[in-house]
Amino acid sequence: MEKTFAMIKPHAVQDGHVAGIIEMIKQAGFTIAEKAEIVMSRAQAEELYVEHKARSFYADMVDAISSSPVVVMILEKENAVADWRQAMGPTNPADASAETIRARYGKSIGDNATHGSDSLSSSERERNIFFPKNGGCCC
Repeated sequence: MEKTFAMIKPHAVQDGHVAGIIEMIKQAGFTIAEKAEIVMSRAQAEELYVEHKARSFYADMVDAISSSPVVVMILEKENAVADWRQAMGPTNPADASAETIRARYGKSIGDNATHGSDSLSSSERERNIFFPKNGGCCC
């Protein structure tokens, strides 16, 4: 069984879309192995987005993601990384097909409702930021 990291971003939490997104996750055949609603620390946000550190939007992205509650999850299923990315849809909700999470709940490229790991190695790194190997959420 493959695992992937998933997150419901601040605006989707604020707009009351958590239950709808979780329903779509379950309908897509995922099991939610771990889940926590947290306010991400700045250090966690910086670590999550470390690959964007040299980009001009990095500080704004870190500020936005750590500004209010998010829901962090570990999802399980065969092909979890690829299937979660497919369930989310493209980064830009305007480019997403109607059955995807971002088409339904995303507002813009920046406020696109969800985050998902783009590879198995990213999934492991991102899961360990929020769910250390000794179990539980570090927050």
